Amino acid sequence: MFAIRPAAERGRTHIDWLDSRHSFSFGEYMDPRHMGFRALRVINEDRVAPGAGFPTHAHRDMEIVTYVLDGALEHKDSLGNGSVIRPGEVQRMSAGTGIRHSEFNNSKSAPVHFLQIWILPERQGLPAGYEQKSFEHSPGRLQLIGSRDGRDGSVTIHQDMDLHCGMLRRGDRIEHGLRRGRYAWIQVARGAVSLNGQDLQQGDGAAVGGEERLALVAGKDAEIILFELG
Repeated sequence: MFAIRPAAERGRTHIDWLDSRHSFSFGEYMDPRHMGFRALRVINEDRVAPGAGFPTHAHRDMEIVTYVLDGALEHKDSLGNGSVIRPGEVQRMSAGTGIRHSEFNNSKSAPVHFLQIWILPERQGLPAGYEQKSFEHSPGRLQLIGSRDGRDGSVTIHQDMDLHCGMLRRGDRIEHGLRRGRYAWIQVARGAVSLNGQDLQQGDGAAVGGEERLALVAGKDAEIILFELG
């Protein structure tokens, strides 16, 4: 199984301070054909204007991962956490039994561009929690940034999932094996790659099942997110 989710077909929320593209149904954008993939429920590509952002709001029973591409995003929550997330850093917030938080562009002059990812947790009623880590990315290889057991310094995601990112220079090739019964979602954050011979452009996603090996080749400098799912 190999299904491409073209960037141009995503849903969109566009207001004066926010331009958000939705790979799956979210908010007022509803498409029963695109309600998520396995435990992956939301991938929003957000661009927020300088000084603007999302006022304090509540979440429950969701693992929320924030991945900044450009700029800086300020986070505050009801657990007392306050931080600024920048490129090279990953934040995981477990909404669990309930959490309130806000997210604002930390700059008064430059936009912030980031991916917000929602993952269904392995069970409801988990304690609310927060984690943020920085990673040094080596071009031409996958970096584990999230996992169920927090191994290799990754953030802990309460779901049977491995989350990788990869920085590729034009011509780089990355191969990744999938164990039997595992699935993958690949999101192209920047640039262009081919995945097992299928061309993917910036903003495209691809759902994969029944494959033993994924081969990614960069057609130009690229940044990808790879979700390996049960």
